[in-house]
Amino acid sequence: MEKIEHLDNQDSSEPITTADAVSKTMESATGVSKLYLIKVLIKLIPILIHLRRDRREWVKREGRNIDTKKYIKHAERTLATFIALGPSYIKLGQWLSTRTDVLPQPYLEVLAKLQDDVPPSDFSLVQETIEKEIGKIDQVFDKFDKKAKSGASLGQVYLASYKGRDVIIKASRPHIEKTVSRDILVLKSILPLATRFIDPNLRYSVEAMFSQFVETISEEMDYRIEARNLKTIRRNLSHDPMVLIPELISEITSRHVLSMEYIPGTKITDIATLNAMGLDRERIVSKVHRIFFKMLLKDSIFHADPHPGNISVTSDGRIILYDFGMVGRIDDDTRLKLVRLYLGLIEKDPVRAVNVLIDLGTLEPSVNRYIVEKALEFSIRSLHGQQVDRMEVKALIDLTNKTMSKFPFRLPKNLALYMRMSSILEGIYHHHKVKFQFVKVLADILAEEGLLRDAYIEETKDYFKRLANGIEASIGLAPFLRSYMEADLRTKEMSSRRQWLTSISIIGSGLFIGSAIFIQYNLYLGIAGLLASAGTFIATLAVARRKR
Repeated sequence: MEKIEHLDNQDSSEPITTADAVSKTMESATGVSKLYLIKVLIKLIPILIHLRRDRREWVKREGRNIDTKKYIKHAERTLATFIALGPSYIKLGQWLSTRTDVLPQPYLEVLAKLQDDVPPSDFSLVQETIEKEIGKIDQVFDKFDKKAKSGASLGQVYLASYKGRDVIIKASRPHIEKTVSRDILVLKSILPLATRFIDPNLRYSVEAMFSQFVETISEEMDYRIEARNLKTIRRNLSHDPMVLIPELISEITSRHVLSMEYIPGTKITDIATLNAMGLDRERIVSKVHRIFFKMLLKDSIFHADPHPGNISVTSDGRIILYDFGMVGRIDDDTRLKLVRLYLGLIEKDPVRAVNVLIDLGTLEPSVNRYIVEKALEFSIRSLHGQQVDRMEVKALIDLTNKTMSKFPFRLPKNLALYMRMSSILEGIYHHHKVKFQFVKVLADILAEEGLLRDAYIEETKDYFKRLANGIEASIGLAPFLRSYMEADLRTKEMSSRRQWLTSISIIGSGLFIGSAIFIQYNLYLGIAGLLASAGTFIATLAVARRKR
């Protein structure tokens, strides 16, 4: 997969107009029809302009006293534009709908409709794909409902009967690879322009998200990869009786057709039905978090798209997972750092949490640690169910605005899917509005899976690493300390008649420094002090020469 380079090398000291940026975009879009690119730009530029204004206002007012109707109107225009532009933009909208750091809340709520409410393509076009890869529909299936059960960004879902079993058939949208390849070229060309409409401190995170987006959408178009993901996660969670994952039907699965067992359930956000079934929603929310964070912290792969359309609940409270096209993988080193981060949250240690965030690359080492640690302290109190003083929070916000021109949070590419998963799960929790302590779930997972031992071992290693770095820095100072001590020894061996010269020199130095500071408050007294200190030094040198 081609790497996405850093896309904003323009010197910030040289202003660039939208027209200049559009011109550069046109030049970079090789392999794409200029007419098509112009059409896309005409649709997207008004959206970017509205988003820039809305986000600035949202941040400035902290989401309060804003024209909500205006925000929703702009967000709905964005939604309609993404749907009109096709699959890649629908998928991009799905990614953006979880990014609270990029979009104001009204935008997130409107774009969330893209998660499970995408208009399906005409069945005749999809039928061609199915029959080309697995055979004639009337010969393969006992029954096939041609009305799509749901539409997704890259495919659509149908209910059928196969060898006496109810099955789900997911089929790719027509000519999906060609469409996505063209769209990716256009988006790569537009990205430098688009990043000029957002805060500079967000550019790194947005570019990392886009890089991960390109890789993920390429994998999602091949249903054979999703089939492998499904089998792996199903095997990893097979020991949990409260989780249901459909069985893959391999013989009628191909590159563009995915077939699996049909397990019906109630959508996890359908509060009325869940209440009518007498289910404990607090327990359901807790269970969902346990499932996903256990995958993240224990297994080699985790489901990265837990939006409400992909999670259902059975009548007896078991959790059903669907759609395994978008999965995340993190290496063991990153996983252990995340465990250490969560351990810091559990043990109410913001200093340790900031150390891990720096190690993960999400914070610059030069960050104002006091502000970040204080912000984390507030978050930790809230996580543990403690009340946070509003005046204290306001004071921190004011301090942050005065001392930092941009928030130093960065989102490395390898954490983009993890953040997506976490954001969507948080949305499910807020939708249910139940009592829920995330730290308790985390503590249980770390204890049950034996991860506490690994975390403490890593914490010990990190402690000794920092200690070794400190010792190394001290060793570096050794030659200077030695020189100082030797000089001090020579001084002590000098004749006692010279000791008074040192005292007078110190007095003269103090007079000089004090005058230099005082001069900004009283010019004349400052100058007088400087002249006095100069006279002291001259007199001292004259006496020293006479006594040699």
